[in-house]
Amino acid sequence: MNNEQLLMLRPDVAGLEKAAAILAEGGLVSFPTETVYGLGADACNDTAVAEIYKAKGRPSFNPLIVHLADVEAVTDFCKMNDTAHQLAAAFWPGALTLVLHLTEGAGVSKLVTAGLDTLAVRVPDHPVAHGLLTAFGGPVAAPSANPSGRVSPTTAAHVAAGLGGKIDAVVDAGECHVGVESSIVSCVGEPALLRAGGIPVEALEACLGQPLAVPQDPDVPAAPGQLASHYAPQGRVRLNAASAEEGEVLLGFGPVEAALNLSVAGDLTEAAARLFACLHALDGMGAKRIAVSPIPDHGLGRAINDRLKRAAAPR
Repeated sequence: MNNEQLLMLRPDVAGLEKAAAILAEGGLVSFPTETVYGLGADACNDTAVAEIYKAKGRPSFNPLIVHLADVEAVTDFCKMNDTAHQLAAAFWPGALTLVLHLTEGAGVSKLVTAGLDTLAVRVPDHPVAHGLLTAFGGPVAAPSANPSGRVSPTTAAHVAAGLGGKIDAVVDAGECHVGVESSIVSCVGEPALLRAGGIPVEALEACLGQPLAVPQDPDVPAAPGQLASHYAPQGRVRLNAASAEEGEVLLGFGPVEAALNLSVAGDLTEAAARLFACLHALDGMGAKRIAVSPIPDHGLGRAINDRLKRAAAPR
């Protein structure tokens, strides 16, 4: 991570090749889409994705949108049903994100999916975004390039003001012309609108010939990852454990003896990158009772603790 001067790249072949090389090395690159500037990282690199959360100060590990160059690339990672094909034919490339079933063995970081078996994907309609995705040749996870809770950026100057010193580079291609985030439609089960955005709801419904479901119950999440008991392994979870009790498996942090350790060095970025993989590994071990070492509640520790509290919630 370049913590010195932010590298400003031109939207030409040389600039995009440099940006793609930074992504391949695990760095963070902001780039323009037709909606807003995104903060991109290699979607298959756990540590790079964890750096997105660190840079944004994102308080929880919500699923991230993955950007791909074309529909053919999407089919390498997701299962597209009739609804998805219909919407993709009408609105891709464009300001539409589809939530689809993840293909087994796709290789996408579990931090991107927040441990779920679905993936949010988009094919952006911006020549610079397309050029970067083509040059990189893989999936790029990219939420908006702003500190969490701040206004989304529509120029490179906005990105520099909010994230300068925390990311490696930004490709400056002027102002984004849509200026609001993509619409999100779930194609898993009944088509449902998860977020209104750059594509009018009326246009989406006209394409499908039916109304989109919209979650109304406050106890039902409008997007993946909002239920208290989400992200839970099969075993019961006990937090802030100094050591494992009899019958427990310890998920450690720092220099402790543990069956699995998020980071022996006490590195929160490494711990974030390993979190979901460790929870899945505990299931694979058949752990019935899980103790978790205390995690510092600052920086990425806040996001880790958010997910661990959900894992430990009654269910």
